Amino acid sequence: MFSCSASSIRVLSHCQEAFEIALPQGSGITVVIMPVTPTPLVKLCYIVASKQHVTMLSIKPGEKTIFTFSCQKPENHFVIEIQKNIDCMSGPCPFGEVQLQPSTSVLPALNRTFIWDVKAHKSIGLELQFSVPRLRQVGPGESCPDGVTHSISGRIDATVVRIGTFCSNGTVSRIKMQEGMKMALHLPWFHTRNVSGFSIANRSSIKRLCIIESVFEGEGSATLMSANYPEGFPEDELMTWQFVVPAHLRASVSFLSFNVSNCEKKEERVEYYIPGSTTNPEVFKLEDKQPGNMAGNFNLSLQGCDQDAQSPGILRLQFQVLVQHPQNESYKIYVVDLSNERTMSLTIEPRPVKQSRKFVPGCFVCLESRTCSTNLTLTPGSTYKVSFLCDDLTRLWMNAEKTISCTDHRYCYRKSYSLQVPGDILQLPVQLHDFSWKLLVPKDRLSLVLVPAQKLQQHTHERPCNTSFSYLVASAVPDQDLYFGSFCVGGSIEQIQVKQNVSVTLRTFAPSFRQEASRQGLTVSFVHYFKEEGVFTVTPDTKNKVYLRTPNWDRGLPSLASVSWNISVPSNQVACLTFLKERTGVVCQTGRAFMIIQEQQTRAEEVFSLEDEVLPKPRFHHHSFWVNISNCSPTSGKQLDLLFWVALTPRTIDMTVVLIAAIGGGALLLFALGLIICFVKKKKKKANKGPAVGIYNGNINTEMPKQPKKFQKGRKDNDSHVYAVIDDTMVYGHLLQDSNGSFLQQEVDTYRPFQGAMGDCPPSPPVICSRAPTAKLTTDEPSPCFPPESESELYTFSHPNNGDVSKANKGPAVGIYNGNSTDIPWLDIQEPVEPAE
Repeated sequence: MFSCSASSIRVLSHCQEAFEIALPQGSGITVVIMPVTPTPLVKLCYIVASKQHVTMLSIKPGEKTIFTFSCQKPENHFVIEIQKNIDCMSGPCPFGEVQLQPSTSVLPALNRTFIWDVKAHKSIGLELQFSVPRLRQVGPGESCPDGVTHSISGRIDATVVRIGTFCSNGTVSRIKMQEGMKMALHLPWFHTRNVSGFSIANRSSIKRLCIIESVFEGEGSATLMSANYPEGFPEDELMTWQFVVPAHLRASVSFLSFNVSNCEKKEERVEYYIPGSTTNPEVFKLEDKQPGNMAGNFNLSLQGCDQDAQSPGILRLQFQVLVQHPQNESYKIYVVDLSNERTMSLTIEPRPVKQSRKFVPGCFVCLESRTCSTNLTLTPGSTYKVSFLCDDLTRLWMNAEKTISCTDHRYCYRKSYSLQVPGDILQLPVQLHDFSWKLLVPKDRLSLVLVPAQKLQQHTHERPCNTSFSYLVASAVPDQDLYFGSFCVGGSIEQIQVKQNVSVTLRTFAPSFRQEASRQGLTVSFVHYFKEEGVFTVTPDTKNKVYLRTPNWDRGLPSLASVSWNISVPSNQVACLTFLKERTGVVCQTGRAFMIIQEQQTRAEEVFSLEDEVLPKPRFHHHSFWVNISNCSPTSGKQLDLLFWVALTPRTIDMTVVLIAAIGGGALLLFALGLIICFVKKKKKKANKGPAVGIYNGNINTEMPKQPKKFQKGRKDNDSHVYAVIDDTMVYGHLLQDSNGSFLQQEVDTYRPFQGAMGDCPPSPPVICSRAPTAKLTTDEPSPCFPPESESELYTFSHPNNGDVSKANKGPAVGIYNGNSTDIPWLDIQEPVEPAE
């Protein structure tokens, strides 16, 4: 592998495993062989020179040394460093291409580092020129793929300043320094490279620490760092980067990370020199958005300041330059007017996607076509001109937020606001991801009602939303984890009422949202405060089932929370209510979990314990009804979540019942007409007689108490013994009197067709901590979800409170249906009473 020659630097034959290095006098070259740091823990290896075992060998100019190694793989134990000192102050500098001396082909196979240390006057500028492939700067901790590393340093008086560490295959073509420089080239022991790859040229004073030139021949990117990175940039120094960009491409600068120091004098800043700009140099703070969409060459400079001696701080900068072809969107300007907004902000940012290509063209958002960055936030109160420099705009999306708050409940009550995405946002060529409205109300003063432009469907696994957007409704109360659900248009939910602060987020899922944007829209109104967490108003579709589930489906309904559903049933339909499972599985730690199902027409309600009882079987409801679910404080791991659905079917009428009712009604009418005729005849015959009272009295005295001379004739002459009508309240009235002498209205079964408005208040839940037994469905109830009963078989059972009082002669009409009797009772002729709302 090695060959002997007559040159001044010779190595003995490799077959002898011995090396000879002779350095000429005045060459300025020093060779040092030293142990690897840290020293391996394996068997030691020594350098054998002059029959001595040493761990380090130094060869200076004018010396010749013969040596060998005591182990088979010396590259695991030793490294070699070749340093050449070049003094440009006492004599001319050796400008031109720099040679590797000695050549790698005649050195031991060790990891080797060539170092060139050049000293020069402050007025002399030195330039390192790198041949292709050019250099790529790397940060601390990064390594080069081929193991070849360039470390470049400058000098300020006696202080060495590290310019950076570089690998091959980059854009850095030249580095200019003043007052000398130090270049180190590290080559691994297996690398066969035998050229330095750079040359040194003489330049005039650059009046700054250094200038780094970066050349782009096509699309690409470069990451660069300030001197001494990640340590602090030298105080009050100036550093410049020159970028060479083809005219047909566009360049954008983005700062990846930076820190600023504590300045006593001047101000830390970056300056741009952009050809064609009328404001050169353009000055920016490090925290400003940096220029983008620049055509042609440009310069970027970093200027330090006079730092505070007590607390200097650290100035450092890492940035990226991205060069790419201009896109059509880069020539379009979009105006976003937020001048009339006070609480709305808009952010345009990268979509979180994985990238697999080595070079990824940038996606930048620009203001006034020049100030560009990867993300941009527009704040309220101003008008903005926005453009884009991006190869694929689907890599970006928008997120907006707006707050609507009420501080005075007297002013806000019954006020309404429209929740719609402004047109200025919809016209941008970037997908809208989220638009969130934060709705705030005074605590315990007002609540909120959300009314959609089109009825909503709740997203469930059984019927998922497949639209291009949905509304996500969640509580905005601090420390309250309550998610009402995700809703999309095309369902049966007419409105959503929430108790306290809420966040409504419009989230899009497809670019087709732009075509469906007209379907979006909510109206929020401030209404009187109510105590339930949420109330849903539902009008089921006659063609589809309506799936509904409790809030916080994945985590369970919050403790002690109550939610209601107001489900409307059309007059010609019957609703079948079905629950997904038989039991909830909730286990209460404190309180009770229960469900109330209440018919709105009759106010009759059924209460079910969700902890102990089986959920009701599928059943029909002929009228609108409430479903109320209230939670207890459940034990850990046992959460309350319910899914149920409502299906409508046409209401049917039993013709047999209709015929029986018609025949019975006709007979009843004939009987009533005969009775009236008989009564009229008797009245004409006894025109001066009192009315028939129908009283049975065993006493001979025919006079009523306190009514003397009312009956002038004897019993055989009057009609007191005729039983035309028997009124129980007249006969047994003394048994119906309360302590005040008033008559109590008897408990009767009445049938009254519903003629009033639907109930608008959910059923009042019982006391949560009560352990009282709950009402259950009767065991003899007809099988659910079979064809429903006919309308003629429906009866309402009214149970008045004890406090209700009425006069005995104003009781309700009695209508009794008994399947075992064909007797037709007497009916009072009364007008139907309209139920109170």
